[in-house]
Amino acid sequence: VQLVESGGGLVEAGDSLRLSCRFSGGGFATYSVGWFRQAPGKAREFVTTISGSGKYTNYSDSVKGRFAISRDNARNLVYLQMHSLKPAETAVYYCAACSDPMNLLPTTPESYNYWGQGTQVTVSS
Repeated sequence: VQLVESGGGLVEAGDSLRLSCRFSGGGFATYSVGWFRQAPGKAREFVTTISGSGKYTNYSDSVKGRFAISRDNARNLVYLQMHSLKPAETAVYYCAACSDPMNLLPTTPESYNYWGQGTQVTVSS
């Protein structure tokens, strides 16, 4: 399994940005996929996750109402649509995949088997 993020960049506070995560490997619809972010000197932080079917989602309180996760199982893609971005949300954003069928919406990094290399999102004030 390989995950590749794209769509990061430099935006201004209040702007929107959409990240993509491309999954390579079989059984994509059996994996929950999450997004995390990590700012310099800080721990990796849970952002959002989506179940394999796409029916269920979970968000951190800090992004609820501004970010939206979705997936296209026909194209092996997961998206993170971000609105009203804040400078404090400058970080490397990672997508990750979890194969545990008993863990539908995992929120901890340890729950995920596979990780992408990350994409930088910089929000200027």
